Amino acid sequence: MNDPQHSHLVRNSFRDNTIILLLVFDQIKTTSTSPTKTITNIKRQEIKYTLNCINGSQTRTCPRDHSLFQTFKQDQDSSLTASTCPEHFRWIHEDLKPWKSVGITREMVESGKNISQLRIVIKQGKTYVETYGDSFQTRDLFTVWGIVQLLRLYPGRVPDLELLFETGDKTVLDKQKFQAVTPPPIFSYCGQNNALDIVFPDWSFWGWAETGIKPWEKVLKDIQEGNKKIKWKDRVPYAFWKGNTHVSSTRYKLRMCNATDQHDWNARIYSLHWDKEIEQGFKNTKLEDQCTHRYKIYVEGVSWSVSEKYIIACDSMTLIIKPRYYDFFSRSLVPHKHFWPISKQNMCEDIKHAVDWGNTHPKKAKAIGREGTKFIEENVKMKLVYDYMLHLLTEYAKLLKFEPTIPSEAFEVCSENLACPVDGIWRGFMVDSMVKSPSDTPPCTIIY
Repeated sequence: MNDPQHSHLVRNSFRDNTIILLLVFDQIKTTSTSPTKTITNIKRQEIKYTLNCINGSQTRTCPRDHSLFQTFKQDQDSSLTASTCPEHFRWIHEDLKPWKSVGITREMVESGKNISQLRIVIKQGKTYVETYGDSFQTRDLFTVWGIVQLLRLYPGRVPDLELLFETGDKTVLDKQKFQAVTPPPIFSYCGQNNALDIVFPDWSFWGWAETGIKPWEKVLKDIQEGNKKIKWKDRVPYAFWKGNTHVSSTRYKLRMCNATDQHDWNARIYSLHWDKEIEQGFKNTKLEDQCTHRYKIYVEGVSWSVSEKYIIACDSMTLIIKPRYYDFFSRSLVPHKHFWPISKQNMCEDIKHAVDWGNTHPKKAKAIGREGTKFIEENVKMKLVYDYMLHLLTEYAKLLKFEPTIPSEAFEVCSENLACPVDGIWRGFMVDSMVKSPSDTPPCTIIY
């Protein structure tokens, strides 16, 4: 898959059920010859998943053996102590609130088919996908990849369920349209106050190949290393933003905050043309090289932007232009603690004021930048992203009033049939973000 725009190739890889998974468990240290005893004696840290793309994985089939799934379903390692989930996990129940009193019927789910791209079914620890429409680039592929990795991290813990997923930028469930009727449950990458979409971690946590952005664990480490190169006091004392200015009116307006001969708003705004960056191998868009200013700006694009986590991780004081949308963690960010709020109406004036204030109070500005980065480092680490997914899917499954079934048009997906048919950076990012073994610690516990 060398063309990032050909999302239909991703759908074809879903539909080719001759390209599938073989799990290889090596390094299982047991002396027992009894099959039952061997399974029981398997420890999580002794199980290693590998990706086998033999002959393009054309002859592989998904494993029929459920021994690993059944073993961990029966034994949840209750002896291990779970950590407490971050505060933003509480939004899970808020997002599911529209269905709490009535539950979720099959009719509700079916009514959302025309406003979603994917139906994802999890049954007995296996994942099945049915597609309803095109997704931009490979969002669908990496979203499904993330769910498959969740099942590998927590085998036996993810309950049977059916859900619909919207892979676009915007929310699709307008509150006003569903005042008299219960809405269909639709999972999306973002939410907003006037919508009822169920917010789920976005595809970029496993990598955004089309823009050269690595999986989250790797890019966060790169940003952390980049942060060490320039101390806050030595950074450029202006507000920085780089991106596509043509996807929203707010970004287009942000260009007006650049310095002119008549006025300096303390902002340095750089327009980005992705076609040119792709030709140049993304040499000017490396996120770890963009933490050189004391202040960084976050501004929405078509809706929320995946750039938020990268920007806040930079140790700079983040200036957030009042957003309309939120992702799964950003609702717990606190103004003047984790970031500095900027209004849309007085954008340039507010940016100038924030930078002037920060340069006058450098210790306080530096502290806000550090608190924002600390929030990302402690609350949005990859293990907790999976924990959020697990808790959300578990609570969602509790609301289902029907038995999940595998549609006739759906087919099983697993690591090999997702990763082996693609090549280049797509395959590389999947290998980099692949869960290598089941978690040796339990998921965090939500405290209410």
